[in-house]
Amino acid sequence: MSILEQMEPIGLEEMKAVRLMNRMDQKYMAPEALLEALLGRVGDRYYVQHIEGEPLAPYRTLYFDTEGLEMYTMHHNQKLNRQKLRVRTYRSTDTTFFEIKNKDNKKKTRKVRIAIEASRFDEALEVKEVRDFVDGNTPYPVASLHACVENRFERITLVDKGMSERVTIDRNIRFHNRATHLDADIAGLMVIEVKHEVGAPMSDIERALHELHILPRRMSKYCIGTALTDPSAKKNRFKEKLLYINKTIKPYKA
Repeated sequence: MSILEQMEPIGLEEMKAVRLMNRMDQKYMAPEALLEALLGRVGDRYYVQHIEGEPLAPYRTLYFDTEGLEMYTMHHNQKLNRQKLRVRTYRSTDTTFFEIKNKDNKKKTRKVRIAIEASRFDEALEVKEVRDFVDGNTPYPVASLHACVENRFERITLVDKGMSERVTIDRNIRFHNRATHLDADIAGLMVIEVKHEVGAPMSDIERALHELHILPRRMSKYCIGTALTDPSAKKNRFKEKLLYINKTIKPYKA
């Protein structure tokens, strides 16, 4: 029996009690080979979210940008006020949202979104409500946007038993670029995001990550996916991350 199967499950309705109004997000990248060791350290202090009896939830996301990759380039150039536009399907719950992620000059992230029909995933920018949403929340004319990078991955979601912290662990991440038609995958890498209230003390999972020598490391799936699948995209500032990822996804012995 795997560690995930031994952990106490929690359902979607119960997860709604975890409301992080003023949250801090911290990301980590690590070899997937360390997943069992990580969960083995904290499994008795966290619930694992189950959807229809399964702890692994498949996700599909499509990002939009301008022809010149303006949003990607702003991130690459470390501009503090920037946005990402995407449509994401949570396939296990049959929900699809068009989402706008805003990063401000205080490095705080705010996400706004609207629900759309799953069947409109590939034509999200043709949906009137989405067009109005983009017009009202971004400086980008809808006509200037096009589909760029698509990714698919599996997500494990944990919540501490005090219901004050949410943790996501993404694995088996794959990319397809709609513009260049190139594919890439970073299977073997897991991306961990810890979310809790600002000012909260170090949590059990953060302590376990430290013990395993896994240090905080920011990572944007959109940017890494673009860097890996678009030869024309600027990537100087991402070279260190790309080297780390390449080293991490090679056969790893825990």
